[in-house]
Amino acid sequence: MSDGKESQLSPALSYHQNPKPGKLEIRATKPLANGRDLSLAYSPGVAEACLEIGKDETAASRYTARGNLVAVVSNGTAVLGLGNIGALASKPVMEGKAVLFKKFAGIDCFDIEVNEPDPERLADIVCALEPTFGAINLEDIKAPDCFVVEKLCRERMNIPVFHDDQHGTAIVVGAAATNALRVAGKAFEDIKIVSTGGGAAGIACLNMLLKLGVKRENVWLCDIHGLVHEGREVDMNPQKALFAQASDRRTLDEVIDGADLFLGLSGPNVLSPEMVARMAPRPIIFALANPTPEIMPDAARAVAPDAIIATGRSDFPNQVNNVLCFPFIFRGALDVGATEINDEMQIACIEGIAALARATTSAEAAAAYQGEQLTFGADYLIPKPFDPRLSAVVSTAVAKAAMDSGVAMRPLEDLEAYREKLRSSVFKSALLMRPVFEAARTASRRIVFAEGEDERVLRAAQAIIEETTETPILIGRPEVIEHRCERAGLKIRPDTDFNIVNPENDPRYRDYWGTYHELMARRGVTPDTARAIMRTNTTAIGAVMVHRGEADSLICGTFGEYRWHLGYVEQILGADTYKPVGGLSLMILEDGPLFLADTHVHSEPSAEELAEIAIGAARHVKRFGVVPNVALCSRSQFGNQDTEHARRIREAIAILDSAPRDFCYEGEMNVDTALDPDLRETVLPGNRMKGAANVLIFGHADAASGVRNILKMKGGGLEVGPILMGMGNRAHIVTNSITARGLLNMAAIAGTPVAHYG
Repeated sequence: MSDGKESQLSPALSYHQNPKPGKLEIRATKPLANGRDLSLAYSPGVAEACLEIGKDETAASRYTARGNLVAVVSNGTAVLGLGNIGALASKPVMEGKAVLFKKFAGIDCFDIEVNEPDPERLADIVCALEPTFGAINLEDIKAPDCFVVEKLCRERMNIPVFHDDQHGTAIVVGAAATNALRVAGKAFEDIKIVSTGGGAAGIACLNMLLKLGVKRENVWLCDIHGLVHEGREVDMNPQKALFAQASDRRTLDEVIDGADLFLGLSGPNVLSPEMVARMAPRPIIFALANPTPEIMPDAARAVAPDAIIATGRSDFPNQVNNVLCFPFIFRGALDVGATEINDEMQIACIEGIAALARATTSAEAAAAYQGEQLTFGADYLIPKPFDPRLSAVVSTAVAKAAMDSGVAMRPLEDLEAYREKLRSSVFKSALLMRPVFEAARTASRRIVFAEGEDERVLRAAQAIIEETTETPILIGRPEVIEHRCERAGLKIRPDTDFNIVNPENDPRYRDYWGTYHELMARRGVTPDTARAIMRTNTTAIGAVMVHRGEADSLICGTFGEYRWHLGYVEQILGADTYKPVGGLSLMILEDGPLFLADTHVHSEPSAEELAEIAIGAARHVKRFGVVPNVALCSRSQFGNQDTEHARRIREAIAILDSAPRDFCYEGEMNVDTALDPDLRETVLPGNRMKGAANVLIFGHADAASGVRNILKMKGGGLEVGPILMGMGNRAHIVTNSITARGLLNMAAIAGTPVAHYG
């Protein structure tokens, strides 16, 4: 805006307007840089793909985006919290839905807003879209029209059609109810349900609860006109009539007595505290109206302190949010070419979501919801939307159910491989780390963590126990570790699942300070200093343990300065003939891995050190199943500058040339020359390197560190490392920003014996 109004926009409006209007854009997935690309993308090359699809319609999923493309379709007649605002005004909501599909499940999506209030004509429009899309998500269509549209589309279309307002809500409610009943010690077949709101979501939730075992006679449905009862004619439809009770009661107040579960999808303040007091013991209250629920949680707990409560709001525990369901049920359905989303797939989705909440919370979810208690129980019935495990767990369950029920046109041959693929798409490091984890599983190594009280370390320790054969050893105070495990909802406990070294009171203290003093006595360390260090310096304690053979590898550095940790590692483990060669960081980028060195150890490595760094980097790169292509980088370009820095690089190349090497290397060159083979061939025709470099060696730590941080902060790169080369895998020093997943990756690296990678 040029009139100054932009600065007056609310945060929400500014978010939607800047830096460009809306929340979506289209990006090409193939290059279009020259005439050849154009001839392949369009005429004449495109004809080949058209002809293949003409012969076999299933080929569309191979040659077009259809197999990963969903339409979000709405006429804007029942937008959540806004009502009948029309198709155009609903567009921001539909764009948002498309963004969620992409963010949580990697599904491409077009939002389609249609000016058509007639349900049969709307169904005609949707059905005509079948050649374009792999599935249809109906959204925000008022009841009972939504029932008509979905029924007609399902009957006429051979792709999944899913009205998320109905079935998405029903699935998440089903998962929450499954776990709420488990917490309350009740069963579906025994409970009485009272529900308010006879719209699409409410009816779908009740139908789902029947499929889970609730008896129809135990369901009491109320709407704005009171109880849905036999003989009622006002505001009735076939969907409501299925729940009509033969009763002379007429109001919510008259039917609430003894209810085990209140299900509200109606409006604010419908349920009073006095009504809650008359519900069954340990009542379950799902007050899902937005933004104001049927009863506020504190008002319900004032009369029923043991109530189990869920709402539709993110500022209370147990938010019933459809994003837990729809991205992943569509992901599983698309990946097996399902012709519909049937009951079996929906129930599999429920079971997957519910089971995930009962499992240990992921470190990534804990990081996204800091300060919240994410431990299964009354306040944690369903996972959080940013729990990255949802994709693999729920989508795999849905895909399996589709195959088992016979609606999968492209069944998967290996479900476990599919699950791992989904994990890799969420955890960007998973695919590259797979060879490392496989190698680590061949040996059971003891990994000591210097900062054992750090919650990231605790979460990594649990993952190590669950996913590897390694044994974690944590340095820290037992009572602190115990308390933090409980607070984080972790199942592991000190001295049961892992070992502890207590700096304040460990029977090995005398041995440890004695060992340290023996190593450092002629370097100015007195017995008193050795005693003090072994009481306070957990990095030194861990290094001594490795030196004494009580641990195989040390991981430290979650706080503090890198070189401070490196000093103690060099002091203690350097006495074992090891020396740090350099720090190697793996940056996982959208177009593949890129390794950087030396990021941490040497400020200005000598020619000999640069050669050692290149040799060590090549050796470690092979651990990831990657063929090293090493570029020694400089401001100088193949001898065009005679600076001290360029001379060091050239001398390093000469050292490498002095003996046979089992990896490709080249230099000195600019970074763009290293990454662009065509440019490199222009600068030095016939150079020894083929293809883009995947290892960049820098002659100055500032350059290596700068590139590393730019790739992390602006390039979307995920770091694995830094790997401390030259220490025989006996120590690795991480950085303060490392995550629990990063620590698990480092433990796998540390857990591989040196013999496995040369």
